[in-house]
Amino acid sequence: MKDLKTPKQLKKEGWKGLNLQKEPFETRSLTNSAFTACAWALALLAAIPLFSIVAMLLKNGGSRLISAEFLSVLSDLPPAGFEAGGGIGPAIVGTLVMVGIASAIAIPLGILTAVSIKMLDSGSILARAAHFIAKVLTGFPSILAGVFVYAILVVHFGYSAVAGGVGLAVLMLPTVIIATEEALGQVPKRMTDAAFGMGCTRTQVMWKITLPTALPSIMTGVMLAVAGAAGESAPLLFTALFSNYYLSSLSEPTASLSVLIFNFSGMPFENQIELAWTASLVLVIIVLILNIIARAIGRKKF
Repeated sequence: MKDLKTPKQLKKEGWKGLNLQKEPFETRSLTNSAFTACAWALALLAAIPLFSIVAMLLKNGGSRLISAEFLSVLSDLPPAGFEAGGGIGPAIVGTLVMVGIASAIAIPLGILTAVSIKMLDSGSILARAAHFIAKVLTGFPSILAGVFVYAILVVHFGYSAVAGGVGLAVLMLPTVIIATEEALGQVPKRMTDAAFGMGCTRTQVMWKITLPTALPSIMTGVMLAVAGAAGESAPLLFTALFSNYYLSSLSEPTASLSVLIFNFSGMPFENQIELAWTASLVLVIIVLILNIIARAIGRKKF
């Protein structure tokens, strides 16, 4: 203790104190600037494919949306060969209906499964098996999901919007489970411990503390699953097939944007190819709107 010196003694000896100001040409500052520049350059490089796709869609598919044909393109029936005009109305409605059915099945089932795996019964064989199966299913080929639903539904009841929604739900479910598990794992343990310490039951902790805190991350995972399902075409070829007309019943073949793009992009008619580009742009806009809504819902309020 005798060796310690007071600030006055240090100043008398010529000590100028700590310099906390950033020196631009200091080694650490130069290294930090170099790594920051590299991070920005790599981020822009990774975003090039996204920007190029959006630019290509706007160039090839935007002309019909930014014109007097705007409403007719979004509402008319698809054209036949050599026919001019037409629209993608049935495909938009069919996509929204089937994604809605898939979301109604996969989101509550996936969230409850993740809650069971992570919170209620995390050490059991059933929970570990469910986690392993969800992990495996994230890499499940989408066309096999269509074949699976074809075998259990389409063979008995025929092509339908319900079968298409179930096929998309099979693809969405593992993504929702894994995303919800990760989100629940990020909730600070001291929050739940404090709630238990105040006498809350496990159900109260789950509904009042854990799920609201993890909601932004859960919504991000859910929207990733919804966006992926909206762009799938392979499972719909085996389940919903396609139709040139508006949906009148959930038990009949149904049009979708992804299958319309698949069908029209291979046709030798300029009109159909232009509509395929327009449908691609509309699909991107729908996914973007869903993401914005999810961000608004899942925004942290505290």
